[in-house]
Amino acid sequence: MEERRIATPGTPPDAELELGRLGEFVGFRLRRIQNQLSREFAQVTGRYQLRQGLFSALAIISANPGLSQVMLAREVGLDKSMAVMMVDDLERRGWAERRRSTVDRRRHALYTTEAGEAWLAEMFAALEVVEHDVLDALGKDDLRVLNAILDRVYTACFRG
Repeated sequence: MEERRIATPGTPPDAELELGRLGEFVGFRLRRIQNQLSREFAQVTGRYQLRQGLFSALAIISANPGLSQVMLAREVGLDKSMAVMMVDDLERRGWAERRRSTVDRRRHALYTTEAGEAWLAEMFAALEVVEHDVLDALGKDDLRVLNAILDRVYTACFRG
């Protein structure tokens, strides 16, 4: 595998650091990107004082009306108790609601509210600003390939 170099924030490109063995691991590369984009997203949305993952959870609920808390927890990568706390926060903010499932009365189905949908529209606009340069650098074809690769990586995480 080719050795890649990274530039640290505030340093010129010729002052790059070696990744060393970390350069061989997908998790490090993904985390490095995620950290940077999350930091920028937090700056843009700071006035909301968001718990990490709140936006993602609400977006998943919006895309899957009636989703169970168990499925939400799995999709956003949280244990069930943390997902319950996240849904509690979404309800407290008036962005989502729990309803008894019509299929299984022991479970709750999750739905966004009108206020939640309005907030999501604002957050997606913020996310477009944060990721503009990345998306522009990739282009539509590269983005499609990258998303397919990332989906394969995600699926592989659940093997075994």
